[in-house]
Amino acid sequence: MSHSTERMLNRVKAIYMYINESGPVTTQQLVDEFGTTKRTIQRDLNVLTYNNLVASPTRGEWNTTSKKVKIAQ
Repeated sequence: MSHSTERMLNRVKAIYMYINESGPVTTQQLVDEFGTTKRTIQRDLNVLTYNNLVASPTRGEWNTTSKKVKIAQ
């Protein structure tokens, strides 16, 4: 796996865990927390949404779904 892919997967995992612990959170809170661009956060949220791990019932506010997740270390 390439270094950039591994970095992206680690960030996506960290975003999921942050939302799970702190949710609901806004997109801007994620940008501030992870020190990256809004576009990068949006791409990561798209991955999580596609896998039914997060949802945005209110535009720009994110929660985790009830889907069961086993987080590998």
